[in-house]
Amino acid sequence: MKSISFFIQEILALLSAEKRPLNHKQIASHLGLKDKASRKQLLKILDDLAFKGKIEFVDRGRYRYKKQEFIIEGKIETIKSGAGFVVSEAMENDVFIPQRYLAGAYNGDQVRVRVTSQFSDQKPEGEVLEVLERHKSYFTGLIQLSKNFAFVIPDDFKFGQDIFIPLKKINGAKSGEKVGVEIVKWPRKKDESPEGKVIEVIGKAGEKNTEIHAILAEFGLPRGFPERLEKEAAKIPLDISPQEIKRRRDFRDTLTFTIDPFDAKDFDDAISFKALENELYEIGVHIADVTHYVKPGSLIDKEAVERATSIYLVDRVIPMLPEVLSNVVCSLRPNEDKLVFSAVFTLDINGTIKKQWLGKSIIHSRRRYTYEEAQEIIQTQKGDYAKEIGIVDKIAKAIRKKRMQHGAISFDREEVRFKLEGDRPSEVVFKRSLDAHKLIEEFMLLANKKVAEFIGMPKGENRPKPFVYRIHDTPSEERVNELSSFVKTFGYSFGGKAPKEIARSMNKLLAQVKGKGEANMIETLAVRSMAKAVYTTENIGHYGLAFDYYTHFTSPIRRYPDVLVHRLLEQYLNKEKGMKPDDLEHLCTHSSDRERLASEAERASIRYMQVLYLEERVGQIFDGVISGITEWGIYVEIKENKCEGMVRLRDLEGDHYVFDQKKYSAVGKRTKKTYRLGDEVKIKIKDIDLYKKQVDFQMIG
Repeated sequence: MKSISFFIQEILALLSAEKRPLNHKQIASHLGLKDKASRKQLLKILDDLAFKGKIEFVDRGRYRYKKQEFIIEGKIETIKSGAGFVVSEAMENDVFIPQRYLAGAYNGDQVRVRVTSQFSDQKPEGEVLEVLERHKSYFTGLIQLSKNFAFVIPDDFKFGQDIFIPLKKINGAKSGEKVGVEIVKWPRKKDESPEGKVIEVIGKAGEKNTEIHAILAEFGLPRGFPERLEKEAAKIPLDISPQEIKRRRDFRDTLTFTIDPFDAKDFDDAISFKALENELYEIGVHIADVTHYVKPGSLIDKEAVERATSIYLVDRVIPMLPEVLSNVVCSLRPNEDKLVFSAVFTLDINGTIKKQWLGKSIIHSRRRYTYEEAQEIIQTQKGDYAKEIGIVDKIAKAIRKKRMQHGAISFDREEVRFKLEGDRPSEVVFKRSLDAHKLIEEFMLLANKKVAEFIGMPKGENRPKPFVYRIHDTPSEERVNELSSFVKTFGYSFGGKAPKEIARSMNKLLAQVKGKGEANMIETLAVRSMAKAVYTTENIGHYGLAFDYYTHFTSPIRRYPDVLVHRLLEQYLNKEKGMKPDDLEHLCTHSSDRERLASEAERASIRYMQVLYLEERVGQIFDGVISGITEWGIYVEIKENKCEGMVRLRDLEGDHYVFDQKKYSAVGKRTKKTYRLGDEVKIKIKDIDLYKKQVDFQMIG
């Protein structure tokens, strides 16, 4: 006989699926219960479920599933269809909100929702009762003028509705221009549009500068610095006083160099090298001493707090600090004395640390290398300081090997970059991680780790001091299972229970897919299966790096958390009191939020450049890989340039294709021809919509 818990689940699933009430004989028949003992047990279970309020007893001895309503609060995320999902800590699953029940809520809004609990694997559904807080009221979009009014089509497709603008509030805008709009009146009725006013005219839609400025405006990111702040920055002295030099450890006679991208202007880290006795080496990680120049509460500091990060778009950098600081005063340029905060290690050739020192110092970089120059020296063992760089590289490789053995995950994805000619991208290039990149990466990781350990594992103290940690949680079981199911369709295995098992399995998967047609897609989904790294004062370690303690110390020119880490480290080295934990946590949360916005803006600028690049290639045929399938279309990524577009299902010739969600495929109803994720296909670029940043493909053959 089956267990009682099995009966309960079967009964609830049956009654929740049936629209009409059923009596106990009908239920027994559905469940295949024929013997008297089972039917008698069924009656007891039905009575117990009715008593507990799980089901209802209605007339003539029939039962029905009792839908239970309750209220939650959460953030709504809308999708292209117009419907939404509400994410709430009160619910294990997201709550589906049909479009007709949004009640004027838009993507990102905080809402109060009535939820109807659903038995079975389906997501619970609900309706929005009230919008508690608007996510944002400023939008960018294309303005269109008519005789009596104007309207703006928002760039944010998730907003899903045009914004009505009275003619007296267009602020001089003309049809076809990109504008910034503030919502002044939210709709109260279903068919109403929000009303707004034009705050700024950004420029003519479609022009590169306009579109990039619109991206920054859309995400609430700055475009320049206030004049008074630039004036304050200009007053910063360039000279270093003898008194300041005396307070610091002097590395000016030690070989020091920087390795950065060829177009970098802000050099915030340098490496020093010295050979010691007994086959030991002193390697210093020297970081621009931003906090020596940027004082708490100053105009520059307040602006840096607000920005929290530099923003790296395709064609420009929006720095966290004024240019005189980021590119001149703090930048570790060659042949100049520079003030730094240093982490200096005595190591052997195997990367074993014998001694470390943390403190403020002064350096004089002898050479600025690009990554390409350093890579050539590593490969050929020829060039300036080839022997020294070779030793540093060998030690970095040893440190990396230990880190991977300890359970770190190796995401080694190609990053899309563009060569620009004027305002247009002329070529798509890929940033690949070379030995030179990994050399710098390993020593930056080492410095970050050791600074975090120094504060987080204090000797002779019961508890650690307030500090900024960079944490990365373990992936959820649900995400692991989803990725496991997905890669299984390609013949790969992935999974595990313990964190280290998952990490080993992930590295194995990434190694197996490398160079395959489905590699980029699986690597992207693998990254998405991971938790997001954030800043916080509550340390739980960094799962992806396999570090128990980790922070960001190495980029104070472009990240405000690093500025905080420098200040706190100096205070603790001087036996001074640090910041209040609550104030520090607030800054951590703010920095995490701004980092996310900057990342979204960077991705938006890449999408725009990809569409702009393909605009001149309409009609051309490319090899591609199916990277996504939805109910409305097949997404294809072009192999040679990683640009993505969509083939609409309705445009597929020869059959009517439908989306099979379980098999990640589109299947022809008549021919049964199937398009699957990862399939290699040929496509022709059919159409480009620069405004919507969309590319339409046509399937060839």
